[in-house]
Amino acid sequence: MVRDSWDRLGGAVLSAARIVVSLLFVLHGAATLFGVLGAGAPTPVGRWPGWWAGLIQFVCGGLVMVGLGTRPAALICSGAMAFAYFTVHQPRGLLPMQNYGELAALYSWFFLLIAALGAGPFSLDALLRRPVRR
Repeated sequence: MVRDSWDRLGGAVLSAARIVVSLLFVLHGAATLFGVLGAGAPTPVGRWPGWWAGLIQFVCGGLVMVGLGTRPAALICSGAMAFAYFTVHQPRGLLPMQNYGELAALYSWFFLLIAALGAGPFSLDALLRRPVRR
């Protein structure tokens, strides 16, 4: 009985963390693509790598947020942030505190965790997996 309660609590916390972190990720993408939230001008369409990163943040982050196609979308988000870390931040210094890459590293590892664990119980993936009751 205690194990069942713990499993439910863990699933709820996983889902809540997925939703909150993904929302922040989506907001980064919206700022990049649309120039909202104090970001200034939007990044020109197709500009490498900024516009493409914003597109991944907005679309794949949105999919992870609602929990639809969560594992592949989270893997794409994780890879995009790893790419950002190693191409933009890491050349500036060895450690994230030196190269200002903490956020890219955190997002990369968080989305890798979601890709491994799945969306949790409060997601469209979980809803679509449930058997239809007649």
